[in-house]
Amino acid sequence: MPRNTLTGTRIRERRLVLGLRQSDVARGVGISPSYLNLIEHNRRRIGGKLLLDLARRLSVEPSALTEGAEAAQLEALREAAVAHNGAKEEMTRIEEFVGRFPGWAALLSDQSRRIADLERTVELLTDRMAHDPHLAASLHEVLSTVTAIRSTAAILADTDDIDPEWQERFHRNIFDESQRLAHGAQALVNYLDETTGDAEMISSPQEEVEAFLRKTGHHVAPLERARAPRVQQLVKDATELTSVPARELARSYLKRYRQDALRMPAAEFLDAAARCGWNPAVLAAEFDAELAAVFRRLATLPKEDVGFSIGLVVCDGSGTLTFRKPVEGFSLPRFGAACPLWPLYQALSRPSVPIRSVVETAGRTPHRFLTYAICQPLPQSDFTRPPVLEASMMILADPGLSLREQAMPVGTSCRICPLGDCIARREPSILSDGF
Repeated sequence: MPRNTLTGTRIRERRLVLGLRQSDVARGVGISPSYLNLIEHNRRRIGGKLLLDLARRLSVEPSALTEGAEAAQLEALREAAVAHNGAKEEMTRIEEFVGRFPGWAALLSDQSRRIADLERTVELLTDRMAHDPHLAASLHEVLSTVTAIRSTAAILADTDDIDPEWQERFHRNIFDESQRLAHGAQALVNYLDETTGDAEMISSPQEEVEAFLRKTGHHVAPLERARAPRVQQLVKDATELTSVPARELARSYLKRYRQDALRMPAAEFLDAAARCGWNPAVLAAEFDAELAAVFRRLATLPKEDVGFSIGLVVCDGSGTLTFRKPVEGFSLPRFGAACPLWPLYQALSRPSVPIRSVVETAGRTPHRFLTYAICQPLPQSDFTRPPVLEASMMILADPGLSLREQAMPVGTSCRICPLGDCIARREPSILSDGF
């Protein structure tokens, strides 16, 4: 039996080792004990959020449940060896090393994962430092206040005979500006302290909406029902949506979500997608829907039902990302522009022309993805206005898809992209070419 079909057995073994009751574990991850029993006897598939929740509840890496601890170590060591020239020569002896020195193997694999996590954190924080509008505004405020104090102090220092009344005004200005500088600097320090341990800190309405969707797994179950609740009520109940702009963005998204759900019912759509091999063109024809709507619908399907991750990124006519559903291994920038080599931007320059492309992300461990992209004008009722374009790109993360096809190397954004000879580069990268 393949190792990945024994996930339920490993879950049961781990639970028994920890001395946990089946009912307690089931309650902790939000499922019934009977359903967990089916999982533990390998009679139900498991993946996505449920697998992550079970792994967290059992204090173990998800890969240890799906592939076994030894397989997870082998994979981690192989990934570490790819970035080290000296280790490549001994790739064939990795299994021997894990068998003879399991402790050292565990140490090296843990360190490799830790280094990769730290590198991703550095990339996120660097991207934020370069493009975060709140940080830029705070620094501008501090510099403006310092300039005002310096100018006033220069007048006092260079002028011998200043009228006492004007001198008092200058002193008052210095005091007021010093107060502003102190408050501004303290606010900036507090902001940086808050972001030190949380690279995913919410700082914009779009990120509030993304936090809300992450909580639902991008599958808004209430809107899948025949008698769905009002969108306004869902927005009101969402604690992640704290600002008026975020609630407005969420309302627009959920209204379109509901329209897609009515046109492409989840159960029927999932069966059709699996039957046609996840081909969006076939699905668009079968459900008489636009390709962009099919992309959105596929991205809302639960990962445990699909078996692999489906990401989605949308941009407007300016190239600004307006929606992001990432997949592991394909990073999406939080601020600024993305990689101009993405099929998303190729579609933007060729409206109504569908694009299919296999891409490979640049980095320590390259990952391949199958992408579909389309650019279409948004509906409008006024003939006097110019057309407004919206481009969408769906990202399929199934490792079995299109691995034999030639892949196009892409990055995240120029500032943190290691591709040295890229013709589309806008600015130098902070990463070395030997990443």
